[in-house]
Amino acid sequence: MKQSRSRCPIPQPKIQGMLLCVLFLASCSLASELLYRLKEESPTGTFIGNLATDLKQGGSAGAGVTYNLASEGGDGRFVDLNRDTGELRSSAWVLDREKRCPEPGQAECALLLDVLLLPPRLFRLLKVRVLVEDVNDRPPRFPAASIGVSVAENAEPGSRYPLEPPAEDPEPGLNGLLSYRLEGGGDAFSLLGEPGEGGGPVPLLVLELPLDRERRDVYVMRLIAEDSGSPRLSGSATVTVSVTDVNDNCPEFPQAELSLTLYSNLSVGSEVIRLQARDPDLGYNARVVYSYGERVAQASRRLFSLDSGSGAIRLAAALPPAAAQLHRLTVLATGTGCSPVTAALQLRVEAVLAGPPTLSLSYIALQAAGVVYLRESEPAGTPLALLLVTEQQPRQRPLRCYLEGAAPFRLVSYRGDEYLLETAQQLDYEARQVHEVTVVAENANKLALRTTIKIQLLDVNDNSPLFTSSLLNVTIEENNPPNSFLLKVKATDADSGEMGTVTYLLGPTVPPAFALDQFTGVLTVSTSLDREERETYRLAIRAIDGGSPARVSTATVLLTVLDANDNSPRFINKDFSFFVPEDYPSFSEIGVIGVIDPDAGKNGWVALSILNGSEHFVIDTGKGNLMANAPLDREWQSSYILWVQAMDGGESALSAVAKVTVLLIDVNDNPPLVLFPQSNLSFLLVLPSTVPGSSITEVYAVDRDTGMNAVIAYSIIGHRGPRPETFVINAGTGNITLHEALVKNDHGLYRLLVKVSDHGYPEPLHSTVIVNLFVNETLSNESYIENLLRKDPGIRIEESPPETRADPFQTELDVFPCETVLIALSALCFGLFTLIFALVCYISLRSRKRRRKEYSAAEVEIPLKKTIASYSLDRKSMNDFDL
Repeated sequence: MKQSRSRCPIPQPKIQGMLLCVLFLASCSLASELLYRLKEESPTGTFIGNLATDLKQGGSAGAGVTYNLASEGGDGRFVDLNRDTGELRSSAWVLDREKRCPEPGQAECALLLDVLLLPPRLFRLLKVRVLVEDVNDRPPRFPAASIGVSVAENAEPGSRYPLEPPAEDPEPGLNGLLSYRLEGGGDAFSLLGEPGEGGGPVPLLVLELPLDRERRDVYVMRLIAEDSGSPRLSGSATVTVSVTDVNDNCPEFPQAELSLTLYSNLSVGSEVIRLQARDPDLGYNARVVYSYGERVAQASRRLFSLDSGSGAIRLAAALPPAAAQLHRLTVLATGTGCSPVTAALQLRVEAVLAGPPTLSLSYIALQAAGVVYLRESEPAGTPLALLLVTEQQPRQRPLRCYLEGAAPFRLVSYRGDEYLLETAQQLDYEARQVHEVTVVAENANKLALRTTIKIQLLDVNDNSPLFTSSLLNVTIEENNPPNSFLLKVKATDADSGEMGTVTYLLGPTVPPAFALDQFTGVLTVSTSLDREERETYRLAIRAIDGGSPARVSTATVLLTVLDANDNSPRFINKDFSFFVPEDYPSFSEIGVIGVIDPDAGKNGWVALSILNGSEHFVIDTGKGNLMANAPLDREWQSSYILWVQAMDGGESALSAVAKVTVLLIDVNDNPPLVLFPQSNLSFLLVLPSTVPGSSITEVYAVDRDTGMNAVIAYSIIGHRGPRPETFVINAGTGNITLHEALVKNDHGLYRLLVKVSDHGYPEPLHSTVIVNLFVNETLSNESYIENLLRKDPGIRIEESPPETRADPFQTELDVFPCETVLIALSALCFGLFTLIFALVCYISLRSRKRRRKEYSAAEVEIPLKKTIASYSLDRKSMNDFDL
């Protein structure tokens, strides 16, 4: 019997993948190495080398070889390898040597590629090394934008000070070899370089001239680091030299002798004079201590107190009103590490018998040397001093105390003759720093005493830096040279001293390519900008004052990068594949070929065209729609390869080419073709002793379509014979088997009408064939069977399938309708035929017994396909049958 065929082949891609793995693991002894060079950041499509050419020079290339990257990831993503020509070019991935080989000082950086030569009979493994050559694309950069150095003013000329941290440049070779120069050092400083730990030079600041802090205490210079590449790139940092103080000066009095006259009605606590010796040094070196000389009388010491820190002399006790007195005071001023200097003060006290009221001050606010210090942030109503007005003679009362002139202060009666001096409003240091208030105490005789109180406002950091404009617009063309100037920002602060000093910083989100000088506000860009990478930049610039806490203002710089035609059109895919039904209407859209050009305006306008002008396809040059202009037939040609060019509209037009593959999808336009049996008039002898379930024969057909359109199902749609349900067909394989055991009444000719149908969509197509089976012990009269096949009327197709089916593809139908008359006639004829047949068989049984045994073995195993058991007449079309 015939065995069924396997219809589950192993997928070919899996077999090829397994074969590649085995060949790769076994290829160590067949490996060769090729060496190429490629500059970093080379444009897409830069030629690296041709593997086929280089192998031919070495005698290793053969015809029919394809070149395959073992892995598309890793280093393989930086190159494109043509499988057919072996041409190696750079891909769209940007190759940055510093990112690929980040180790500093690495002399050699290479891409390592494994290339497999196929097919297996020509297999070879190539080790390809592509040395990545460095280009000078990174300028030196200082880790800190400002370097501070402290130099003592007594430092000797020739002293050296390292300027650390030095500049860094990650590039190798000459591109990373740095040199330094100093700008703004004048004659006082020079620059010297010495080798560092890593081999690069370390800049040293050399003092050339003696320094004097009292003349100049700060030097601001600019340190520039420049590499040795071509073109040379540079970076800079600000060097600030602070001259520190040493104790090289002693205090001196502006006047060595002074003389003053006092009146006896001077209030206790009043400041007589403030002696101040000046020392130009700073801090502890400028500290001066005041004291009386040893010859100052004790009486004078009791009347006049001396503040050792400020040098202020005040009246410590009331002066005698009746007699004049003379006091000689010697004041010593002693500086740190210095000998005392002296000042001689002569105080003459004159008696006052009658006069204006006296005014005593008790300071509430901070005061020094008779000056009241008040922070501008103090609110209105802040008390400054308590004033007590007294009259020497009670008869001159009443007393009056008031402020003379207009001032933002007021006197408030406190208790009796006591008055409280306080602020009438909040004061502003930026509007006025010093106020002088004149307090007048007047008695009934219009005798008045005027006392002036000096109020010095202390500045607080209440003003933020103010930019000239909070939004600045700047434009620059892309591909600009490094360190290009953008603009200079300016901010002012109304506060005083350090609080009004403004420094500039970039916001935390500003890219590192932008640099801002913190003192001058000059904004530069250290690298070339690419509009396609980024068109606009919003740069936040902060102005910070020197207050504590500092106040900050922010301005925004809107930088627009102008376009240049520096980008070729780029297809969204390297290869395009479109699947289209073979009956797709002409001039309908097959697919869209996506292409982009990052440039703007006409530089980014792209036109498409087909280079290998196909007569079957056209393309919409503007939209990229691919269309067929002629009918397509998959059975004639299953795929098309087109080369599409994209060209931009720039003055110097740039272009790119992509491969487009159009694959035709099969539609069900071919019915199954029956290959066996070849004729509707062939037949097969089936022995009555055949075991049920045995395979009798097979119907074999093919379909030119693919997929489900080529999946074939077999079914018996018409029967003719003694007992038609005796034979069944397998819907999947077409194998016809004996369903039930054969008995004597089953002998005769069986004609099976087999429908061969595909699974096509939307409507399956089918063909039919007649399978003829002759059930008998022997084939004694072939001509009789042939006459039956020619003269027998056609087989009627059964209209509906039976209600119960074991196989969804198999349908068994009754040959005749169940009509009573036909059933009775059939039963009568069958009975007569059986009786005659039984008599004949009994008579010939003994004589034919041996012959039947000889033929039985051979006849059971004869299939319909073998020529021994098939008897064919001329092929007759199915139109000869009444279907």
